[in-house]
Amino acid sequence: MAAALASSPLVHLTASRLRLPRLRASVSSSAPGCSRGVCLGWRLAAGWRAGRRCERLRCFSSDGGGGEEGEKRGEEEASAAAAPGEELGSERSRSGSFSSSSSSAGTPGVSSEPPLLSFSVDNIDTVKLLELLGPEKVDPADVKAIKEKLFGYTTFWLTKEEPFGDLGEGVLFIGNLRGKREEIFAKLQRQLRELTGDKYNLFMVEEPNSEGDDPRGGPRVSFGLLRKEVSEPGPTTLWQYVISLLLFLLTMFSCVELGIASKISSLPPEIVSYFTDPNATGPPPDLQLLLPFVESALPVAYGVLAIQIFHEIGHFLAAFPKNVKLGIPFFIPNFTLGTFGAITQFKSILPDKKTMFDISMAGPVAGAALSFSMFFVGLLLSSNPVGANDLVEVPSHLFQGSLLLGLISRATLGYRAMHAATVSIHPLVIAGWCGLTTTAFNMLPVGCLDGGRALQGAFGKEALFGFGLTTYSLLGLGVLGGPLSLPWGLYVLICQRTPEKPCLNDVSDVGTWRRAALIASVFLVVLTLIPLWDELAEELGVGLVTSF
Repeated sequence: MAAALASSPLVHLTASRLRLPRLRASVSSSAPGCSRGVCLGWRLAAGWRAGRRCERLRCFSSDGGGGEEGEKRGEEEASAAAAPGEELGSERSRSGSFSSSSSSAGTPGVSSEPPLLSFSVDNIDTVKLLELLGPEKVDPADVKAIKEKLFGYTTFWLTKEEPFGDLGEGVLFIGNLRGKREEIFAKLQRQLRELTGDKYNLFMVEEPNSEGDDPRGGPRVSFGLLRKEVSEPGPTTLWQYVISLLLFLLTMFSCVELGIASKISSLPPEIVSYFTDPNATGPPPDLQLLLPFVESALPVAYGVLAIQIFHEIGHFLAAFPKNVKLGIPFFIPNFTLGTFGAITQFKSILPDKKTMFDISMAGPVAGAALSFSMFFVGLLLSSNPVGANDLVEVPSHLFQGSLLLGLISRATLGYRAMHAATVSIHPLVIAGWCGLTTTAFNMLPVGCLDGGRALQGAFGKEALFGFGLTTYSLLGLGVLGGPLSLPWGLYVLICQRTPEKPCLNDVSDVGTWRRAALIASVFLVVLTLIPLWDELAEELGVGLVTSF
């Protein structure tokens, strides 16, 4: 029993709570066959061993006993127990205490000896225990120095303090600003580094529950203080590199599968019927029949992979001049589009909202530029009879999956080519179409997607919450993305639903033209992801509609 309590990592016992076995003057209380001196020595040895165990445990008792004081009390009690004929008084048990002691009256089958160890829940300081288990908090001595040396009449007049951070591990300083926010913030950051070094990060955020704006314009601001190890992202681990490599290999396989599926008109009939007919029965076909089509599927696979890699290069090129570190991309395979895109994390705190907006928009802009180039060049090659040998036939109803791309295809290829059961197109059209669709999905204003980060930087986290609910509703109803809406919505909910962490300067405005660019991008995203309904498709001649 004593060994089990002493080895528990969440139970801290004080030396003052150590109780040695009660010593009896009569020989009858000894074990049969033992002399009084032998039994006394055995009990003292057992009590000494238990005391040594307790000395190794760190004390968090509410009465402040611990360290050297606890050891002194333990020695005093041990010496008191060694006095011959002296009995230790029993302590009245309090509510909530754990005790295995029995009453003085002997009970059959239960020893009348007091327990070797007893302790009380009241002696465990849960606040200090949670401090050890939770994130490291700000040092009160540093808070006092910051209030005395950083804040004042010329910078920021402090009025009160509140907890800051997800678990309240930081301090939020609330008060009145005494100048331009950007200049004061830069000054406070410089003075904080001189005072505490690289120990803390200082955030400038909007004052919570403020009753009005700042008299100088804009929202009222407060300053939050967090330790660096709490606020900054952790480094990339070896397992993350391994997972990233495995996901990239799976994405390559899914892109090759997309290229093979684009050859559906020339694939063996038994394979096509097995994978497309829901009522197909019998043994699966020999997949070795697909090997001759792998080489012809590589152009589509290369195109889709090139778009996604170019997308990630756009992020890294925008982050490099801002001194922002990005993590390795985690490509997510998808057998319909080749890939869902990639999850790329920030590995350093963003300095301001402009940086968040620029880095978030750089990837979709680069991916969309390359995708549209492939798509438009592929349409031009599709209408050129010289390259007819390189064309593949796809069902015409696939062009009804996007209002914007379907209209561009109809304007380029003409009514007769589009109003048919199948359409002959160049493989670049498929790669560009998939790239534009994936880019549009990643620009949805929700969670930690590129569109969600850009919206958070341009309009704030409250606007992101409202747009996110709207986006989830449209995806759930199938208004955006058609049959791809459900898997994409699940992907966002599982992997990308959490908003981005705040910037160091989470108050400064990004500017009007950035907001305008984001609004135009979201408008194009909606046009790309809205499918053509049958009546409009039949009227425009985009695909052959057999029924309404």
